[in-house]
Amino acid sequence: MAFTVKAAGDFTSAISNLDPGTTVYLDGPHGAFCMDRHEGPGFVFIGAGVGVTPLMSMLRTLADREDTRPCYLFLGNRDQDSITFGEDIEGLESRLNLEVVHALSQPGEGWQGEKGHLDASALDRHLPARREWLPYFICGLERMMDTAEGALSKLGIHGEHVHSERFGMV
Repeated sequence: MAFTVKAAGDFTSAISNLDPGTTVYLDGPHGAFCMDRHEGPGFVFIGAGVGVTPLMSMLRTLADREDTRPCYLFLGNRDQDSITFGEDIEGLESRLNLEVVHALSQPGEGWQGEKGHLDASALDRHLPARREWLPYFICGLERMMDTAEGALSKLGIHGEHVHSERFGMV
């Protein structure tokens, strides 16, 4: 079992100070954010920051299954240093039919990837021509998710193909 924690307050900032062997209690997972419920000819994953965590779970599962369907991973981050799972993603590129697109809002000198946020034009540049039947999985900050959902709608992707995981309890 593995999980990802973003230091965002007193509790999450202190987790790294726990001693190995400390008893912890976990709850969840909750919801149904799972590619097995939405089969397709390939998959599109859109995330930002720690929102990449459930997307990585799905990509690792596809790699373990030796799935050959095309996958597209779009990740938004502030800068190169804030890319979560960077090395793991590079490893998955050799195990999957995976295209990775990073968009940085504060790129450093020499950055060759997408700059700014993941908007309709960035998605349009990298998605395949036959994109309308692919299932889309989005996870990250609410503003990014709203932008991505709007961009997909603008590109003609029907809402039934878009699946979002919003952090929070209902």
